Amino acid sequence: MSALLNGLAASNGIAIAPAYLLVGPDLSVNQQYSANENHEVDRLHDSFALTLNEVQTIRHHAHESLGKRAAAVVDEQLNILDNRSLRTEILNKVKRDHYTAEWAVQETADETLKVLEKMNDNDYLSSRATAIKDVTKRIISHLMGVDLPDPTLLDHRAIFVAKNITPTDTAQFDRRFVAGLVTDNGGRTSHFTIMSKTLSLPVVVGTHEATTVINNGDLIIVDGIHGKVIVRPTEKEIDKYQRLAAQFDREQQELGTFKNEQTVSKDGRHFKVVANVGTLPDIIDARQNGAEGIGLVRSEFLYASNDQLPSEDEQVKAYKKFLTEMPGQQVVVRTLDIGGDKKLGMLKLPQEENPYLGFRAIRIGLAQPEVLRPQLRALLRASAYGQLAIMFPMIATVEEFRKARKILDEEKQKLENDGVTVAKNIEVGMMLEIPSSAVMADVFAKEVDFFSIGSNDLIQYLFAADRGNSRVAYLYQELHPAVLRLVKKVIDAAHAEGKWVSMCGEMASNPLATPLLMGMGLDEFSMNSSSILHIRSLINQLNTRKLQPLIHKALNAATADEVEGYIRQAVPQATE
Repeated sequence: MSALLNGLAASNGIAIAPAYLLVGPDLSVNQQYSANENHEVDRLHDSFALTLNEVQTIRHHAHESLGKRAAAVVDEQLNILDNRSLRTEILNKVKRDHYTAEWAVQETADETLKVLEKMNDNDYLSSRATAIKDVTKRIISHLMGVDLPDPTLLDHRAIFVAKNITPTDTAQFDRRFVAGLVTDNGGRTSHFTIMSKTLSLPVVVGTHEATTVINNGDLIIVDGIHGKVIVRPTEKEIDKYQRLAAQFDREQQELGTFKNEQTVSKDGRHFKVVANVGTLPDIIDARQNGAEGIGLVRSEFLYASNDQLPSEDEQVKAYKKFLTEMPGQQVVVRTLDIGGDKKLGMLKLPQEENPYLGFRAIRIGLAQPEVLRPQLRALLRASAYGQLAIMFPMIATVEEFRKARKILDEEKQKLENDGVTVAKNIEVGMMLEIPSSAVMADVFAKEVDFFSIGSNDLIQYLFAADRGNSRVAYLYQELHPAVLRLVKKVIDAAHAEGKWVSMCGEMASNPLATPLLMGMGLDEFSMNSSSILHIRSLINQLNTRKLQPLIHKALNAATADEVEGYIRQAVPQATE
């Protein structure tokens, strides 16, 4: 009898193949001490050397078989192994506290992860935590003298099943034999997603029990479209998913035709569908998936991967790469958006009872200009290399935007006085994610060059409901008339001043919301790269003029369910 496991779809596609369990040995470490300091130090040096050689070999394999993009993912672990402060802290625990080598490594890793793992709600910020866990596992395995699973030993096509799959695991895969990936734990971490997409594999993560339910050799089906895993499927289920896999392949080929075309509705209205990115490799995904620009660069990646604030020159180098990788297309960079529940080790921020409503984002930048000014200078210096736009996050009042804009103008004047080339056409906008800003959109529209609606936060603030809290998650309703009325108010206010409006939250990639956003006049849809071609295809099928009766019904509905019913009846393409 078959069994069904539900998880998160991390990479699209369908695969049917036998399972290959990638389950490692127990590497748990107990608190232990040693009187032989020199012996422990020697063991540490040996284990670091072995791990470094191992990861370098993996990186070489990744570069040869998967290309520069995959190799860059493994570089994160090489950087950690080369981190002198991290190694010094481990050695200090051995010399000062008389820890064993294993316990010193584990304790140091745990201390570092306490900071980084608070960022797990943002995939692009958790990549360093993932890399530290993997490096720690490899160092401790050498200290214990035990072998880790070796994916290179696989000699037949199979679906890998594991508690977690790390970037170095995927870097060792032979694409001829890996049909798909399934994990017990995890979300859609950026590095893992990058690697799986490089391999073009269907991936389902967060099943919680795959490694206990699935045995080696069991036939399984991975549905990376809907986030499902069918264990020991029936003939009927196999036949069904073979047909779905063939249909998916056909649809992907058809969607590929939109890559080099403009996004235009049936009645000739032009829209832009752009990408949200968190790291430079995400740009490659964006281009491959037909992005018409970058609607959101999450600049936090520069800060999460450093033990100290990145220098101005380091930031210039990174922003220049983003701009030069998207020639002729606009790249919108959001200034540092951290605080509250998202903390960085190099910035001392207060403990807060309600972090979502606390000291975060632009509030930090205005209070600590030594953080904001170098970032703005770096962006201005990089602006000469492409079409840059700058966006301030978490703006609640007009005064906040004016202060941020004033700092930007001051730094621009200083650079020009010093003879530094700064682009003349930099647009400056704001994330609109606080209800007070939406209510005052007509006032803000006179000050900004554009709005980018951050629907995720806007919706949870509008309903006073933390979408991460399962007890109130039902209140997070993208299609609720209250949300739609607020979005329309923002779009109308911007257009009255000749300004454009983007949306960069999850709502922008929801096919059910697409006809509503089109009909209300949204100019730009910004989303994860994997959704771009689907939304572009849907937009090209619809007529904005014919959507107006639907907009009228939706805005005057009483519930989100009513709105969804209207959409399904009026726009069947949105539900396909």
